[in-house]
Amino acid sequence: MLRVAVPNKGSLSEASVEMLKEAGYRQRYDLRDLILQDLENDIEFYFLRPRDIAVYVGSGQLDAGITGRDLLLDSAAPAHEILPLGFGGSTFRYATTPERTKDISGLAGLRIATSYPVLVAKHLATNGIQAKVVRLDGAVEGAVRLGVADAIADVVSTGTTLRQAGLELIGEPILLSEAVLIMRDGVERSSAIELLIRRVQGVIIARQYVLMDYDVRQELVSAACHITPGIESPTVSPLHDSGWAAVRAMVLRKETNRVMDELWDLGARGILVTDIHACRL
Repeated sequence: MLRVAVPNKGSLSEASVEMLKEAGYRQRYDLRDLILQDLENDIEFYFLRPRDIAVYVGSGQLDAGITGRDLLLDSAAPAHEILPLGFGGSTFRYATTPERTKDISGLAGLRIATSYPVLVAKHLATNGIQAKVVRLDGAVEGAVRLGVADAIADVVSTGTTLRQAGLELIGEPILLSEAVLIMRDGVERSSAIELLIRRVQGVIIARQYVLMDYDVRQELVSAACHITPGIESPTVSPLHDSGWAAVRAMVLRKETNRVMDELWDLGARGILVTDIHACRL
């Protein structure tokens, strides 16, 4: 039975559970359940703290897991990313007071507070910067004002919280993170892992695309197919009226309205858009 770790709580947990449901796996109804068996799919899910998941997977106690790329790298566990999942995105940055420095080279000799000490230490070493890393759990924005550190390294979304603390971002992002599927280093992918990857990939692609159906005159089919080339090629079927054809193609969800406008201007009619819940490509 395949053993997979899933984040136990928070937005990462909710998104992971939803993706696994869409991939056809049974998921828990009671948040107090920490282990769930899906006998039909021969898989067992363990609900753990996101920060601990890479350690369990790297130790070989679990076969795979979902966690953040930042948490994976900070764990230093012998595990690696096998599939980015497209949610839980975040940017990891340095920040300090405006008068301190505008460049990461100015971090040399400073105290840097972070909840990701391993990740930060590696980044500093890679850039040849010697600084003291101060480990803190939870929010670190107040570390400079409270005198515990001279700068911080933390996950940043809008930067509003940093500005409220009197801090400014410096340098390029340390890391662009998102939720990832991971497995242990040095282990070949089993057929069960490959199946999990294939199912999850199907959900990821399905979320990115929609099915678009429309009718268009025969002489305009080539031009219409140029607008909607699909993944491999559109499906074109003759209609009862010999002068018209029905076309079906996958279209990027974010481009839906632009494509509909172009098809309408071309002369296509009866344009319909349908969600895709899962697929195999």
